[in-house]
Amino acid sequence: MQKDQTLKGVLLAFAAFAAYAFSDASVKLIEGQLSPYQSSFLGAAFCLVGLPFIMKKGDRWADIFNTTNRPLWFLRFVAQAGGTIGSVTAFTHLSMAEAFALIFLLPSFVTIMSVIFLKEKVGVKRWSAVVIGFIGVMVVLRPGFRELSIGHLGAVFGGLSGAISIVVFRAMGPSEKNISLYGAGVLGTLVVCGALAVPGFMAPTAIQWLWLAGYGLLAALAAILLMYAANYAPATLIGPTQYSQMIWAVIFGYLVFGDHIDLPMVIGIVLIIGSGLLTLMREKVRGTPLPPAVAPNAQAAAMIAPDGGDKKS
Repeated sequence: MQKDQTLKGVLLAFAAFAAYAFSDASVKLIEGQLSPYQSSFLGAAFCLVGLPFIMKKGDRWADIFNTTNRPLWFLRFVAQAGGTIGSVTAFTHLSMAEAFALIFLLPSFVTIMSVIFLKEKVGVKRWSAVVIGFIGVMVVLRPGFRELSIGHLGAVFGGLSGAISIVVFRAMGPSEKNISLYGAGVLGTLVVCGALAVPGFMAPTAIQWLWLAGYGLLAALAAILLMYAANYAPATLIGPTQYSQMIWAVIFGYLVFGDHIDLPMVIGIVLIIGSGLLTLMREKVRGTPLPPAVAPNAQAAAMIAPDGGDKKS
C-alpha cells in the first residue's frame, strides 16, 4: 500500500511538472508581443484561481497575508515577481531547453546563498556540484563565441530569484502556511508587474488571452498537483521529477518552435542537470527537509529548503 501511495505521488509530480512546461510554452507562444510585465501580471491574475484549492482545513482567506516573518514574506513577495519577469523574458528570447538549463542553476545559487546568509557549512561534494553547474553554464553560453541576449540574463535571474525564495523558506522554517507562501508569490507578481505594465499596457488579442489563460491556469494546476503529490510521496522523490521539464522542452522545441540543440548545448545541459541532481542526492543523505510543494515557482518547486542544519556534505 505504501509503495502504491508513493508511486501515486511521483506520478502526480510528473504531471505537475508537465503542466508547468505547458504553462511556459503558452507564454512563449505570445512571442514577446506583450511586455514581460504584462504577461506576468495577467498570468498571475489567472493563478488566483488556484487559491481555494491550496487552502487546507482551518485556513482563512486572511492567511494569504498572515505570516510568521513579515520581512521574509515581503522578500518572497518581491523575489517571485522578479523571477516571473526573468522567466517570461527567458522563454520569449531563448529556446525552452536553453532557458530551462540556465534556470536549473537554482540549486547552485541555493548552496552559495545558504553559506552566505544562513551560515550553513557546505562540504566538498556540494561545492563540486556548484562547480559542475557553472561549467555547464559556460558550455551552454560559450561567451565570446555566440551572442548573448537579455533572455540569458532573464533565465539566470529567474534561477537566482527562485533561490532567494528557497533560502527564505529555509530561514522561516516549516511553520509558514502554504496559503501564505502561495499568496505572497502571486500577490507580489500582481502588484509589482501590474505597476510596471501600466505605461505600455496593450489590450491582448483573443489568441493572446488564450495563451495567457494557459500560462496562469496551468501554473495554478501544477501547484495544486504538487501539493497533492507531497501528500503521497516524500519530497526527496518529488524533487528530481522537475527535470522532466527538459524532456518537454525538447519536444516543444522541435514540434512547435522549430528549435535545434547542438552538441555543446547538450553537454552543458547534462552538466547542469547532473549538478542539480547531485545536490538533491546530498540533501537526501543529510535528511534536509524540502519546501512546501506549492511554495516556489515552476523552476524552484521541490528544491532544497528549510532548516538545513550544519552538517557538511
